[in-house]
Amino acid sequence: MDGRDGAPGAAGALPAPSSWPGGPVPPGHAPADASWTGPYAPPPPPARPLARRLLAPAGTLAGVAAAFAYVGTVDPNEPGHYPVCPLLRFTGLYCPGCGGLRSAHAFVHGDLPAALGANALAVVGYGIFAVVMVVWLVRAVRGAPMRLAVSPYLWWGVGAVLALFTLVRNLPFGSALAP
Repeated sequence: MDGRDGAPGAAGALPAPSSWPGGPVPPGHAPADASWTGPYAPPPPPARPLARRLLAPAGTLAGVAAAFAYVGTVDPNEPGHYPVCPLLRFTGLYCPGCGGLRSAHAFVHGDLPAALGANALAVVGYGIFAVVMVVWLVRAVRGAPMRLAVSPYLWWGVGAVLALFTLVRNLPFGSALAP
């Protein structure tokens, strides 16, 4: 043997895949994170208990529910409870979040028309959040990891929608979107 066939013990043979941490993987060899099969495959990771899998989504849901409960209790329509939006205070322009607290307050009290009138984009966000939470909880119960792979095009689209919403709500013909 001339040592170029990768046979064990041959002069110039490539080391085992486990000895390439973080380095490039030579051609013809599987990367270290590939799923190995056969008698020498590593054991699967132990399944986490259901309570541990539900910890992150339930904690997130509890935090958001607490925030909505606070906003539902402390009325943002009464001055002095919350700070004024700096953009509105210094420029007189509505940002995409202006009216969000009033929208959340109306939403908590079941007044959907008032919530849409205060900030329609926030109400859409509540719906998106609810869908993501349901998916996260279902995946946690099933033991599947939650991975959100969002393309840059979607982020650019979200930014464009926010910019357009901000522009339209500050123009005279878009006064219905102003809080």
